[in-house]
Amino acid sequence: MKSYQRFLEYVKIDTTSNPNSKTQPSSPGQKILGSMLVQEMKNIGIKDAKMDGYGYVYGTIPSNIDKKVDTIGFIAHMDTSCDMPGDNIKPRIIYDYDGKSVKLNDDVILDVNQFPFLVDLKGESLIVTDGTTLLGADNKAGIAEIMTMAEIIMNSPDIKHGTIKIAFTPDEEIGEGTMFFDIDGFNCDYAYTVDGGKEGSIEFENFNAASATVTINGVNIHPGTAKGKMVNSIEIGYEFHNLLPQFLKPAYTEKYEGFNHLNEISGNVEKTVLKYIIRNHDINKFNKQKEDFLNIQNFINQKYGPKTCILDIKDSYFNMYEYLKDKMEIVEIAKKAITNVGLTPIINPIRGGTDGAMLTYKGLPCPNLGTGGYNFHGRYECITIEGMDRALSVLLEIVRLVAEK
Repeated sequence: MKSYQRFLEYVKIDTTSNPNSKTQPSSPGQKILGSMLVQEMKNIGIKDAKMDGYGYVYGTIPSNIDKKVDTIGFIAHMDTSCDMPGDNIKPRIIYDYDGKSVKLNDDVILDVNQFPFLVDLKGESLIVTDGTTLLGADNKAGIAEIMTMAEIIMNSPDIKHGTIKIAFTPDEEIGEGTMFFDIDGFNCDYAYTVDGGKEGSIEFENFNAASATVTINGVNIHPGTAKGKMVNSIEIGYEFHNLLPQFLKPAYTEKYEGFNHLNEISGNVEKTVLKYIIRNHDINKFNKQKEDFLNIQNFINQKYGPKTCILDIKDSYFNMYEYLKDKMEIVEIAKKAITNVGLTPIINPIRGGTDGAMLTYKGLPCPNLGTGGYNFHGRYECITIEGMDRALSVLLEIVRLVAEK
């Protein structure tokens, strides 16, 4: 089966993660997909394929060579972002795409002026949404490519390889993808996440990341008798937000520049909650951003009274480069594989994070490889069949290079 054929099957299952859930995984569809993947692995001969109680799927392709080489892993996540609906996905394949704007539905256009990379996809087979949901390439494309790699290897005894470990994780999109990952059981020398980005990309730097929840407590009095009594938490919430550096927002930043992103706000006069994500590649600047939040909390409480503002900051993950910079041979293998299959390695800092960032800090070095997709987390998400095939060829070449070390 081709990677894209698997992909089109996987996106039929709604695996949207739920940040408000108290269960692991956070949504039932992830275990449905996990069960399907376990059965699929068993069907191609991976005998130890299993899913644990938390929804993590594992499998092993045993070595077929006599010499000892590195044990490598390939990892992708099963959930999709909650930023856009992930159910009832209706993918469409545009064969021999002309490189022009695409009408997704009567109201939504995939505009080549807005997304100029589309010109480079001319002549390929473009998979798009119907404009009402995300596509799910982040990261069911990665799963499909790993599964296709596994099937090819299992059916081709002439492909020499060392031990290969496979894992599919839940809840990466809500920062919980490695919470219960069994690193000891996975037992790899190093691994690669296969998670988003143009095929040929290799990423080994990512943001330091934290989440911040700001709770503003007000006093609700009937507006007719509110003078000197009402404390409007909504207005104080706006005040808190406006005290943050105004140009330290995603819309004003790029490359290595960090940001504070307000991604949710809800409330009324009595209580308002603002939720942020905090990002920076530089650990000192990252810590300064968190300090800004604390200083503003103190200012608000001094101005309006104790406990008016309650701040909860939690670190999510850290920049994997600080760990990988002394293990760059892992990156060099991937770069050589990308070059060997006729692509030019694309090296950019991740303006986000992957499971690999936390796994790296937990002791499993794990840079990221591109899957061939674009515009993740939204209605304009797309990928090409040919891009997926090229991403697959990179995985197979990494396997070959490790076996020849």
